[in-house]
Amino acid sequence: MPAVDAAGPFFCSDAARERGDPIAGTAPYGGVWVLVEHRGGWPANGFDGLGLQPDVKARVYRAAQAVRARVLLVRRHGRRPSRDSAARWAVLRHEPSGAHRQLWGTWHSDADLAQVAEALDAPGEAGLPPVVLVCAHGQHDPCCAVRGRPVARALSERWPDLVWECAHVGGDRYAANVLVAPDGVYYGGLDGPSSVAVIEEHLAGRIGPEHLRGYTDLFPPQQAAVEAVLRHAGPAGRHDYAVTETVREGDRWQIRVTGRSAQRADFDVEVRARRVPPTRLTCRGAARSASVVYEVTSVRTR
Repeated sequence: MPAVDAAGPFFCSDAARERGDPIAGTAPYGGVWVLVEHRGGWPANGFDGLGLQPDVKARVYRAAQAVRARVLLVRRHGRRPSRDSAARWAVLRHEPSGAHRQLWGTWHSDADLAQVAEALDAPGEAGLPPVVLVCAHGQHDPCCAVRGRPVARALSERWPDLVWECAHVGGDRYAANVLVAPDGVYYGGLDGPSSVAVIEEHLAGRIGPEHLRGYTDLFPPQQAAVEAVLRHAGPAGRHDYAVTETVREGDRWQIRVTGRSAQRADFDVEVRARRVPPTRLTCRGAARSASVVYEVTSVRTR
């Protein structure tokens, strides 16, 4: 349940919308994801809270940490597969070239998950369709369930083979959050209709600025710069632009975003970091925390 104060239940995503919290530049950094299908209830701390054999869990974690992979529990929305069908696992890897790779397997017992450690060293298969992950981890934060599950339902009805509910991906107050992997693209502030529109565009090779939190292979000011370019020049494919230069001067960054084709211009973007006053950032946490937002102050075509 969300925290309750004198004004009633507190929902962090409602508060973020009322404050107008910007979402550009908020995608967690990373390029490798481990998915573990778990059809039962999810502990608040996700994979770490599962009652797996300690040696198996430790082996998976060590292998994941070695490549900075994030381990996420997943499940199909509203589905109850037969007890005889094996749960699945996957390793998704973002490649800068765009030839993203995936490796999938199944597990019946804890020992089967040891395959994940080996898969993290394997090349994987390129050319597979991306996976659409919708954070619906209500045990971690109520907003993830309240806003995430309707999005998971809407997307699953449209793309049942691509969509999974997943455990916490970061940024509770931006719910509903969607991660498209291994493309490495985070979206936030979605509802059912907007999520279908956004993912439809994404799958067609058009990423727009609306609802875009950022690309996971970029750091926050770079993510904000790319979002500004998309807002200025229009939607583009995941690898149509590249950040080719980043210069920091105190709380400001000069970032060059280069088009990778003759149809895409080059841009110089100035981004400023600004710390906002402390506020409640999650449903369950009553403590106030300060955060940093990244504001684009200029976009110039080269």
